[in-house]
Amino acid sequence: MFAFPEIDPIAVSIGPVAIRWYALAYMAGLLLGYALLRWQIAKDNAPLSVPQLDHLLNASLAGILLGGRLGYVLFYKPAYYFSNPIEIVMIWQGGMSFHGGFLGVLCAIYLLSRRASVPFLALGDAVAMAAPLGLFFGRIANFINAELYGRVTTSPLGIIFPGAGSDPRHPSQLYEALSEGILLFCVLFTAYQLKMRQPASQRRDGHIMALFAMGYGSARYLVEFVREPDAHIGLLINMPFFTLSMGQLLCLPMILAGAVLYISISRKHRNV
Repeated sequence: MFAFPEIDPIAVSIGPVAIRWYALAYMAGLLLGYALLRWQIAKDNAPLSVPQLDHLLNASLAGILLGGRLGYVLFYKPAYYFSNPIEIVMIWQGGMSFHGGFLGVLCAIYLLSRRASVPFLALGDAVAMAAPLGLFFGRIANFINAELYGRVTTSPLGIIFPGAGSDPRHPSQLYEALSEGILLFCVLFTAYQLKMRQPASQRRDGHIMALFAMGYGSARYLVEFVREPDAHIGLLINMPFFTLSMGQLLCLPMILAGAVLYISISRKHRNV
């Protein structure tokens, strides 16, 4: 069992203005992703230009914020927010959904691909390669905030989180930072570099997006078995040999969509 590190969730405070680690995590993920894609452009290994990348950064930020918030409203607390619609815009009170943010970024990629005449799947592959960087920092921020912690455990990795009782719990945020962040990034980065070494006619655009959907969905699905379900929802299915949380339910179509995309692209290239 480890002691929870006492880290102030507010990173910097200047008078009445407080900057939280969570906000810095969003910024770090976006800026590192931006830097990685700038590097790919310099290598002539990205399907867009620097000005287009600037537009993509802004569109992705809007997609994350709008999609993440609306996803949380619709997936996790629809009855509450429909009764209190003014609170939908109070994003500073917390409440974001990854799956909603994912859909928001997909919309941003699609709109930019149409505007810049860049193939949607090729652009999506580049963004998917960089996305785990943001996931890593986001989960570290969840850990600092002592939120989204795991279920009670007797594992030596257990941590007593403030506000979560006296029993040690799985540090599920760190599990996700490692699996959805570091491990998934290594897989996608390697796959993208291998793809870009191939002749343009042989590149299977969309494979990296598919791997991201399957990889994130699978990692999140597995970690959900040790992550504490949302208190106001609980487990959707709670049987002796099978449980299902809202997070797992949202991951299933993501995994399926990734598998369908991967198989369809592979078949298309085999038939060419």
